[in-house]
Amino acid sequence: MFDISEIGATAIFVVTIAISLFGLFSSPAVIEKSLFRPYWFLRNREYATVFTSGLVHADMGHLLMNMFTFYFFAFSLEDRIGSLKFVALYVFGLAASSVYTWYRHNRNPDYATLGASGAIAAVLFAYIVYDPLSTIFIVPIPVPIPAVVFAFAYLGYTYWSSKQQQGRINHDAHLWGAISGLLFVLVTDPGAYQRLFGLLG
Repeated sequence: MFDISEIGATAIFVVTIAISLFGLFSSPAVIEKSLFRPYWFLRNREYATVFTSGLVHADMGHLLMNMFTFYFFAFSLEDRIGSLKFVALYVFGLAASSVYTWYRHNRNPDYATLGASGAIAAVLFAYIVYDPLSTIFIVPIPVPIPAVVFAFAYLGYTYWSSKQQQGRINHDAHLWGAISGLLFVLVTDPGAYQRLFGLLG
């Protein structure tokens, strides 16, 4: 199922699922301690929550959507760019989406958020720069879905979801995660954009 060259993605995948399930079904306190709280981030020096909040999820639907997306794109991307750059991308996506969240909510002591969606959006959009014409199959849809269509559908779904609920899922940070993925590739491998434009042109 997993290749040794995909050690970064494998570790993130397994650890995120394990901690999320443990928090959801055995110890809700794990989720509470992992939440990213912008108001308290600097005041209480809760620096680790930038990363721990990405290891927990609000419910099974939240976890499944994120891990489904991660599974289909992260391992292939790591094969292409290497484990070190992949982990750096993932961490950068988490940090970038948290910066935006902090900016929006740092005056609200009651606001708290969780989930890996910002980092996964970074992975998804970085992947598209490298392989914009790839497709995936999703049961029960009988036709292949272009990765770029899936990516924008993912963002559209998260935008819609952000308007439907007031929970702890930070849907607004998904866009900034996507932007961070595009920027990461631009900085670390600008030639990828030349290949992208050549392919699409």
